[in-house]
Amino acid sequence: MNPVTRRPPRRRDLAMLWHQVRYEQLTFWRNPQSAFFTFVFPVVVIAIFGVMFHGGTPSPYFYGLSALGYYVATIAAVSVLGACYSQLAIVVASRRQNGILKRVRATPLPSWIYFLGLLAHCVMVGVVDVLLILGVGRLFGVPFPGVARWLAIAVTLVLGATAFCALGVAVASLIRNAEAAPAVVQFVLFPLVFLSGTYLPIHSGTVVTVAGALPVRPFNEALLGALTRSGGFAWHDLAVLAAWGAAGAVVAVRRFRWDPRPE
Repeated sequence: MNPVTRRPPRRRDLAMLWHQVRYEQLTFWRNPQSAFFTFVFPVVVIAIFGVMFHGGTPSPYFYGLSALGYYVATIAAVSVLGACYSQLAIVVASRRQNGILKRVRATPLPSWIYFLGLLAHCVMVGVVDVLLILGVGRLFGVPFPGVARWLAIAVTLVLGATAFCALGVAVASLIRNAEAAPAVVQFVLFPLVFLSGTYLPIHSGTVVTVAGALPVRPFNEALLGALTRSGGFAWHDLAVLAAWGAAGAVVAVRRFRWDPRPE
């Protein structure tokens, strides 16, 4: 008997999950141009802001933070969006059109392991992005988070990454073909990023209320709180994120297709 088949089911599932995560990582790094810009773009943005706002003092406009302290948190959030929403939606749409998902479906690999492997890969990429941004921010004088804040930071990052992965797969299920994927993804994301105060703080009551019910601003606020304010859990914002993640998961499960849509 093959030794693999004699493994207990849980160990076998863990082995397959690890294999899938490793596969996703290898696939990612075999496209060095994409990997390079995934990590370099947010670092370049925060470095530019560091040059512009280095030495700034806390301001009410930035909710009592320095400008650079504010942007370290919001650019970290948008980097997670890029890794867990934008790239995932485009990759899933492309793999479906190229027939990769159909071939995966024909293998013994359980569907939940395939998507959990994708999720773990996206979370890993997002975490590396955040650490790079925090490191560059430290070079420009933004304090590195203390040990007491890391539990809240970790919970916020994992919940946010999971929610945006679910939303990414949900959006991918609505995209007709891979060529349309980047446009559809950015059409959804671009206004949300600006309405949520990623690049400029939003103080207007109506806009704040509307954006607060959408997923991006709560993630910004939760990460801001974990990184630079009290260091505690922003329970309301995390609840909004969880609700959007659950909604995205429902849409993804109900509408997901393994086969390409006929032209």
